[in-house]
Amino acid sequence: MRRDVFQAIADPTRREIINLIAYQPLNLNSIADNFDVSRPAISQHIKILIECGLVQVNKQGRENFCEATLGELREVADWVERFRRLWAQRFDLLDDLLDDMKMSEKKADKKKKHNKKKKGKK
Repeated sequence: MRRDVFQAIADPTRREIINLIAYQPLNLNSIADNFDVSRPAISQHIKILIECGLVQVNKQGRENFCEATLGELREVADWVERFRRLWAQRFDLLDDLLDDMKMSEKKADKKKKHNKKKKGKK
């Protein structure tokens, strides 16, 4: 069964496994040593990551090394990018509004100071 990449990153343990092997392949025992769960539980997480296309296992001698294949995360990045652009636009609009409010405040302050000076001269 082919799983969805979003299923892989939904679990914090799987995200941490991805972080561990993103820079260097590790054997199953090395991965399991980083967690307070059983080795079979880690194996199950690895199985899901394999099904999602984020991990491949390479046999070297008697050991199996897990290597990250992170190309599938492009789907997540593309999905997140839409929201990043949306929020960037909203923050730009908020920045513009705040700048306008600041300018209005400065104009109002100048006007008040000017009116106080006029009243003081009379």
